Amino acid sequence: MRNFFYGTTSMLAAAMVLGAASLTTQITAAAAISVQDDAQHTITLQQPAHRIVSLAPHATELLFAAGAGSYLVGVSDYSDYPPAAQKIPSVGSSAAVDIERIVSLKPDLVVAWSSGNSASQLARLRALGIPVFESEPHKLEAIASSLLRLGRLAGTEDSGAAAAKAFNARLAQLTATYQQRPPVRVFYQIWQKPLMTLNGSHMVSSVIRLCGGENVFGQLPQLAPTVSTEAVLTANPEVIFAADGGDTPDTGWQRFPKLAAVADNNIFKLTSNWMSRPGPRILDGAAELCQKLDLARGHRR
Repeated sequence: MRNFFYGTTSMLAAAMVLGAASLTTQITAAAAISVQDDAQHTITLQQPAHRIVSLAPHATELLFAAGAGSYLVGVSDYSDYPPAAQKIPSVGSSAAVDIERIVSLKPDLVVAWSSGNSASQLARLRALGIPVFESEPHKLEAIASSLLRLGRLAGTEDSGAAAAKAFNARLAQLTATYQQRPPVRVFYQIWQKPLMTLNGSHMVSSVIRLCGGENVFGQLPQLAPTVSTEAVLTANPEVIFAADGGDTPDTGWQRFPKLAAVADNNIFKLTSNWMSRPGPRILDGAAELCQKLDLARGHRR
């Protein structure tokens, strides 16, 4: 009888231990954080990331906006906004980051830029066991989604959700104000030599459409195609945005006085970085671009 009692007790104890282990496993699994990045990779963390490295200026801005700025231990060159980002150590340029420097920072998450960072370097980081979230928003709505997902990974869900809500509210306001305005044909110049633009899949084209504009090279297959001067003259855009214009929008188009954008004085400069970085400030760029298109509409004869 005593042996039976001791045996039963041992079995109960073992069952309790197994049950506790199973419950612990279930709790751990439930606590895991999983999101999908813009490259359709699933990133799973067992706990929020509190040592984060950003490999692109726009990713740095997204992380700060999502409430994770205090968790950044490394950023790429030109991560200059918000001002606090300038105090964070650099891990190199977007195109060529210092892998050893990143590893020495012991990150539990790296936020990368799909089209700007080296694919081989991202593969190396993953091979070292470092989770990599690839950020490549192509539509304005994806920025709000990025804020939510990065906030979740960093454990700053409330901040990420608040930033996403504010972004969506401002986007809805701009859409309601400008999207039904008369269309304006736009050439968006990102580089002068060689002459380069952006196609319809780029985030900038989403902004142009938001403002009631039409990208004259939106149909080209490359994301950032090179075009000829003759092609621009044939397209005859009503507006030229000189995104690479420096302190002046004079990019040499004035030598073609019959070009619609020149004839109507519609060559505009845009504020640096607002449109080139797919982060929350792109709506500042959108508001500026929309206002310029309204100016062009007012210049119509």
